[in-house]
Amino acid sequence: MNSNFLFRSFRIILFPFSLLYGGIILLRNWLYDIKFFKSVSFNLPIINVGNLSVGGTGKSPMVAFLIYQFQDKYKISILSRGYRRKTKGYVLATAATTALEIGDEPYMFYKKFKHTGIAVCEDRVLGVPHLLQDLPETRVIILDDAFQHRAIRPSFQILLTDYSDLYIHDFFLPTGNLRDQRSSVKRADIVVVTKCPEDLTMVQKMEIEKSLGIRQPQKVFFTSIKYGALKNMHTDATIALEENMDVLLVTGIANPKPIELEIISKVHSYEKMTFRDHHIFNIEDIRNMDKNFNRLSAENKIIITTEKDAMRLLKFGATITHLPIYILPIKLQVLFNQEKEVLAILEDHIRNFSTKTTTA
Repeated sequence: MNSNFLFRSFRIILFPFSLLYGGIILLRNWLYDIKFFKSVSFNLPIINVGNLSVGGTGKSPMVAFLIYQFQDKYKISILSRGYRRKTKGYVLATAATTALEIGDEPYMFYKKFKHTGIAVCEDRVLGVPHLLQDLPETRVIILDDAFQHRAIRPSFQILLTDYSDLYIHDFFLPTGNLRDQRSSVKRADIVVVTKCPEDLTMVQKMEIEKSLGIRQPQKVFFTSIKYGALKNMHTDATIALEENMDVLLVTGIANPKPIELEIISKVHSYEKMTFRDHHIFNIEDIRNMDKNFNRLSAENKIIITTEKDAMRLLKFGATITHLPIYILPIKLQVLFNQEKEVLAILEDHIRNFSTKTTTA
């Protein structure tokens, strides 16, 4: 019997718990909406990138896209929760920081964007003042995955939804993947449908826009994933995928399917080692990686991992330098020639931000 079928059947059995969870979420949001619970705003642009569901909707590529576009104009800092890190409270990334201390995604951003401030804190209301005290030159803060963190009110909300798993077709955890009610989309300024096929048609675009039920002045945009050249984790040398190549794919991300499809379409064969999202690799994993790689039959063979997974592999240092581990970078591509429109909306928000601090 198919394991996916068994998993789906198990989740259906948990439907009563989904109703309970959904009721709690609805009550919590209502208490914020009537201002029984307070939300705090700050006197600088705070852009939140989030979603309504658990799992990978492409937040990291969206955050990277924003930094690439605006880092030359504004001093940007990122505040994240730092999921699965080994520390608590507020931590500012420095040259001595590791992925275990701030989490793999913040560490990836720190390594990639040298002039961007990176900090983590479970409580964003406390984290923002700490960040501004440490990095007073900050002019824009990007909140990574804080759509449900309603104690802070961002000045601009970007809500992501996966093309293959739109929030409108989902249900509350644990039966579905929703961690917030679908109607919370009304808090978003723009909605981005991520991981779309590059050949998405205008008819399909219009059908999705209609199904999402977005209201003016909200905007909907569509993006796809674009893969870069494979980069050696140890030397930064780049190569391309080849037809005669055997690949061992090692991932600890929420949704490895897109990267699997990219690899299988271009190489002779591939094997995979799949771990849970944000998996913290141990020495046994490395031994198994070594064994699985040696079992590949082709002379031309490599290991491929993601940028986030690479951050958690760095700690093994010389233990893995004999392995040809390559990182497959990804970036976001805005479809239908709407990149300029997206950037214009964000630029307008940042430039015309009204500097005042309010609570609600």
